[in-house]
Amino acid sequence: MSKKAVCIISGGMDSALGAAIAQADGYEIIALHFNYGQRTERKELEAFRKIVAQLPVIESYEIDLDFFKQIGASALTDSRIAVPTGGIEPGIPTTYVPFRNGIFISIATAIAEKHGAEALYIGVVEEDSSGYPDCRECYIQTMEQAINLGTKDETKLTIKMPLVHLKKEQIVQKALALQVPLADTWSCYQSETEACGICDSCRLRLKGFELAGVTDPISYQTK
Repeated sequence: MSKKAVCIISGGMDSALGAAIAQADGYEIIALHFNYGQRTERKELEAFRKIVAQLPVIESYEIDLDFFKQIGASALTDSRIAVPTGGIEPGIPTTYVPFRNGIFISIATAIAEKHGAEALYIGVVEEDSSGYPDCRECYIQTMEQAINLGTKDETKLTIKMPLVHLKKEQIVQKALALQVPLADTWSCYQSETEACGICDSCRLRLKGFELAGVTDPISYQTK
């Protein structure tokens, strides 16, 4: 009997690699993407579809979560809040979306339970956890305990975090080794044409490629 995994795929490099690792681990993939009113919603959805087209996906979900925009409180979902471009600073940045990963995992759990999936893959990275509390390994582990308490007895779901202890350059190297289509991924927080090159996400991505000694295949307005 084949084993199944729900893979949360944003369209970014990390989640694309997470899905590739799930494939390498022998799982049939149920792909899951969220449109939540983020600035680059259209581009991320386009990236998700390109990534999924190159994976052995048995089912694909595109979930709309309009309430994130109604809640606001994040530069990603509220156009009145500027995306920071001055460099990565300590503390929780304005690009943090309140409890986003907790909500994503909850919905992914419902889908996993429907399909009888054994695993849920999420591309969280501890390198980001100083700014994003919902990327911390201890939080995801606690969430796993909670969802298994709140689902059917026969549901035994493991949340896989294969990237959690990797640096960005290691992510680039592993993605290349697994032939992840990095040219089809998108990381920029604020542009849907050429990546801005100066938001926190672009800075982390560019640093990863630089330290890996590889040229990023996507176009940037500035580097």
